[in-house]
Amino acid sequence: MSKPSVVLVDAYPSSYALAQAFWDSGCDVVRVQSTEEVPQCYRGAFDTSAFSDDIVHRGVPADTVRAVARHAPVAVIAAGEYGVELADALSEALGVPTNGTRLSPARRDKFVMIETIKAAGVRGARQKLVSDPQELMDFHREVGGRIVVKPLRSAANDGVAVCDTPEDSAVALKAILAGTTVFSEPNTAAVAQEYLVGAEYVVDTVSRDGHHRVTDIWKYSKMSVPGVRDRIAGGHLIAHDAPVRSRLTEYAQQVLDALGIRHGPAHLEVIVTADGPCLVEVGARIAGANTPYYAELGAGESQIGWTVEAYLRPERFLATHQRPYRLERHVSVCWPTAPAAGTLRSYPLLDVVRGMESFNNVEMFVRPGDTVVRTVDDSTKTLAIGFVHPSAEVVERDVNALCYLDGPEFYDIEGGEESR
Repeated sequence: MSKPSVVLVDAYPSSYALAQAFWDSGCDVVRVQSTEEVPQCYRGAFDTSAFSDDIVHRGVPADTVRAVARHAPVAVIAAGEYGVELADALSEALGVPTNGTRLSPARRDKFVMIETIKAAGVRGARQKLVSDPQELMDFHREVGGRIVVKPLRSAANDGVAVCDTPEDSAVALKAILAGTTVFSEPNTAAVAQEYLVGAEYVVDTVSRDGHHRVTDIWKYSKMSVPGVRDRIAGGHLIAHDAPVRSRLTEYAQQVLDALGIRHGPAHLEVIVTADGPCLVEVGARIAGANTPYYAELGAGESQIGWTVEAYLRPERFLATHQRPYRLERHVSVCWPTAPAAGTLRSYPLLDVVRGMESFNNVEMFVRPGDTVVRTVDDSTKTLAIGFVHPSAEVVERDVNALCYLDGPEFYDIEGGEESR
């Protein structure tokens, strides 16, 4: 009997754990690359030899559909943000579980996304699509106070600017329009939104036939220092019985329904304001930043296992998806902030961190000998450090200790020039 085939669109090393889970479940896994050229953010050595096929989409949908159809897949899943629209088109054309193409733009364009949920009666931020600096400054004056300006179709906090004055907003817009997204696409416009005040959470989900499973919820910790505003410095897995969980779960389900996400994983960022939850944005794909690994450490389950269940064993998924996850251990992930640019010699205090009681692991994105830049967003972070322990207090103590250590003395940088 032949193995079932699963197609992953834009499977790069950051999402190979999803491929591995399907291999472990006895599937052949086909990789589809949604662009002829690998986007800048994914460039580097990666091995595709384990995939049953590696298909490059060259802009002709019918050709890609035929190439994929030869494998008779049971599922087509977006493994990366840029692959969402192609995954929708392929799954719809092949007649496998699909979110369809009607709302595909709303699942990628951040302006259309918020307008779509508001049209469905779900709370969303006040916003405006902008390409003209004067128009943006007028909007900023109308809203008052602080606003956020960001690209329409990027990721990893790329280009996101928190602006206090209309003049700041105009500068941010000009920078966005002069650059490209992390996926190497030109920016032709941006979205300006009211600044939402409140705690920010991540809600990761998996869906099957419109039934939604919340697999893990994280609370972000943020920092602001001169030149860096609202940078996400850590994520903390919240307990199943946290009072905010039910509000976030209900709101997330409303967002998923409004955006037509009926199948597969999704990654929602939500700010809980004084008036309740409000969406930042959604990725209709598996969470990044190795989040499923850390969720497994804390709850013994993650988006990855539930995604496999939803596509290969839907009856079992539907019978168990409403059971809340339960924390077995407390987990925090921290992303230190490099204060300067130059050549990294070492992390002098990293062994101190390794000796902490709840230390679990370190992921090194910038290694000694590499060039380091000042950390301002997800794409410029140097490390991820995981803390895991049965006691929440031990994890909190060690996270606080890392925050104390993280500064100029945490990095030995040749040159050490601040980069703006």
